[in-house]
Amino acid sequence: MEFKIAMNTLSERIEKLKENVLTEEATKTSFILPMISALGYDIFDPMVVVPEFTADIGRKKGEKVDYAIMKDNNPLILIEAKPHTELLDRHKTQLERYFTVTDSKFGILTNGIEYRFYSDLERPNVMDESPFLVINMLDLKERDIQQLQKFSNDVIDVNNILNMADTKKYVNGIKDIFKAEAVNPSDEMARFFASTLTSKSLRQNVLDEFKVYIKQAFSEVISDMVNARINSIKSKLSEEANIENQNITTDEENIDDDGIITTQDELEGFFIVKSILAEIIPVSRVVARDTKSYFGVLLDDNNRKWICRLRFNSSNKWIGIHIGDKEEEKFSLDAVEDIYKYKKQLLDAVNTLGQ
Repeated sequence: MEFKIAMNTLSERIEKLKENVLTEEATKTSFILPMISALGYDIFDPMVVVPEFTADIGRKKGEKVDYAIMKDNNPLILIEAKPHTELLDRHKTQLERYFTVTDSKFGILTNGIEYRFYSDLERPNVMDESPFLVINMLDLKERDIQQLQKFSNDVIDVNNILNMADTKKYVNGIKDIFKAEAVNPSDEMARFFASTLTSKSLRQNVLDEFKVYIKQAFSEVISDMVNARINSIKSKLSEEANIENQNITTDEENIDDDGIITTQDELEGFFIVKSILAEIIPVSRVVARDTKSYFGVLLDDNNRKWICRLRFNSSNKWIGIHIGDKEEEKFSLDAVEDIYKYKKQLLDAVNTLGQ
């Protein structure tokens, strides 16, 4: 959980600072060194992280790669850094040369936003043509964080990563084929489906006809899968809201009327907050506490750890998000779902409360 928070925090930092980070050195300092540190490597220990690591290449002496992460006095990971404004495609050959003349098992080419991970799966000590893992820190997915964590200092296992890399190589290849075929189906793909679905002679006009069908089918399959996922999430949140509503109703029946009325909008707001915070903490830790003045959302049912307060009792809706012991930042809401606009502030509030 701590690693996930660190990655999400770094992602937000990059988004916030990237317009002001203009040079390679600034990219290293602001984006790349924090990543190495988040992976658990001591960036101030030259026995662990070596900047400007010398990798002599043939007759070229004194060639330097930006960073080498060491293990048992040998380079394990080489990192070639570029400014975040640079595209990485034209810089791979430089890392290839460094990789070949060292005993490193992994090479990373990065501009601080995109990280491309290479190894030597095809031929020993020769860097593969394609990366086995590509991660964009501005489009960070759950699986990206899980794969990044494999490179953490406390858990890194070369064989485990190489097994993952081998799998990723083929999975990525299949994904690329699917993407290409979905956009521009090949004759081979059209012939496969046409031979299965029709008895027509497989001339070019029939293949072209099936290419149209394939594009439409891919589009509908993707749309159906996305809609099914969205509906599943909506259904889960609706079930939780109904259970919570029943619990609140039961509690109200068992106590004297105190004048507090929990509205449907407040419950919807509460479950939106829970769905946001589920990214970093178990939803069981997010608890509702309604009062006459506001609907409170607490961490661990602790009044001192309030996360936000929903003020929905007047014609205007507000959310107040924790920024200090008795301080909150207020935001006006036109609709309950506007709470999603303040995802960052809510995550920051939980981080401030110390998890």
